[in-house]
Amino acid sequence: MPRIIAKQDSLNDINGNFEQHALEFPVFLNSVPKCGSHLVRNVFRMFVPVAEQYDSVFIQIPVLEQHRNAFNPNQPRLSWGHLLFADDAAIYLKHTRHILLVRDPYNWVLARARFFLSDNFQGGLEHLKNGNAAIDEILNMMIFGIYQKVPALQEIFENNALAWMGTKAKIVKYEDVLSHIKNIESDATDLFFKDLFDHCGMVRPDDWRERVRIGSDRKQSATARENLDMATEKLIPDVLPDMQKKLVNVAAPGLREILGYK
Repeated sequence: MPRIIAKQDSLNDINGNFEQHALEFPVFLNSVPKCGSHLVRNVFRMFVPVAEQYDSVFIQIPVLEQHRNAFNPNQPRLSWGHLLFADDAAIYLKHTRHILLVRDPYNWVLARARFFLSDNFQGGLEHLKNGNAAIDEILNMMIFGIYQKVPALQEIFENNALAWMGTKAKIVKYEDVLSHIKNIESDATDLFFKDLFDHCGMVRPDDWRERVRIGSDRKQSATARENLDMATEKLIPDVLPDMQKKLVNVAAPGLREILGYK
């Protein structure tokens, strides 16, 4: 599996400044890779005792069997990962409250390229870094994959997102999370987080806004855009070029629509 170099945060220490409530159910924060998993994980960490956080690994299919205890209903834990749809995954998550993060595929292509080109990611793609390949061609690799090295956008979203839809997994858009964090005092944000915590069977304390602010602090996220170590960041556009948008629509027709993006 690829290796991710990430700096430690201080959220476990800050967690002790708040009164914490024991979990009643296992909670799993699942996501398509590069869809805001660290952001949502850090927010939830402010609401769960550190001892009940299963923080040894980002749970994925290759390590699922050895970490199945993360979903033990008799010992509820908060866990996180990139768990694609599979028979074992469905069985182990049967008694777990399941959140699934998705992202606009247009923005996902850019985020994936940015992460793969950073020094934080070590996964056999070092030959693409430091400007060795043109950015537009790298964006196309993010869309169509790299033969025998990197899966295509369509395959990733099909297995990590679409196959979970219509189940008890609650689909949450990364863009909605960002919007509500930026508008933390709004009534819409109050309803959004109430719905999220109700789904997880978790207590939402009166000081929830303060906890969300702390957990969502980008300085605490090793994978936030500004915290990635890379030499070519300025070459990656802020908005996906029109041709690459068309290619996304051809490579994965109907994907943005079913995820709720227009």
